[in-house]
Amino acid sequence: MPETDLKQQLTERFREVNGDHPMTDADDAYVSAQFVVLEELCAVQGRDPDAVRRLMLDGRLPLPGYLRSDGAEMVPADLFSLADEAGGVDLLEAWFTAHWADPVTGKAEWHAYLSGQYVCLHSVTPATIRRKDRLTSAIGAAVDDPDADAVRLHALVDGLDALEPAFTAYDRLRFGGPTSRDTCIDAVRARFPRPDRHRA
Repeated sequence: MPETDLKQQLTERFREVNGDHPMTDADDAYVSAQFVVLEELCAVQGRDPDAVRRLMLDGRLPLPGYLRSDGAEMVPADLFSLADEAGGVDLLEAWFTAHWADPVTGKAEWHAYLSGQYVCLHSVTPATIRRKDRLTSAIGAAVDDPDADAVRLHALVDGLDALEPAFTAYDRLRFGGPTSRDTCIDAVRARFPRPDRHRA
């Protein structure tokens, strides 16, 4: 199949998953700073972009995180690192899902990973996915607890802050509302001022 056909198929699949939302100049600038063009990454790593697109379409590698407004497929610079760690693309799913004790949860996380929508993490690995889940759950519980320790709450928020990038306006369109940074970092810091923040 010609490359243009595979690229068009991947574009269509991306829009099926994410919806068809406009990318602004600010979105493009953010994405270009955080991600790399699929073809450029393949050139650096000696991989065939066509073959990678086919793996994405076959549900064996994650979809691009974004489509820039010029049509460029934007992917994380470490796109291939998990497959390499697993021993190859053929072993990736079993390696990935084995990080969860519950097979149903592992399968759900695998499908979330393949969607390309884990743009909420600087580095997408089973460990960072699980850590993000633990932190967001703990933050949610702490803000609802009138006796919560403010120092511990801010430590949780700081931990999540270290995992997550800034996001962009496009993300709020495709996810249909605020991002986890909006709700679990920015809103919490605004609602609960950091203890002793004015002290030397």
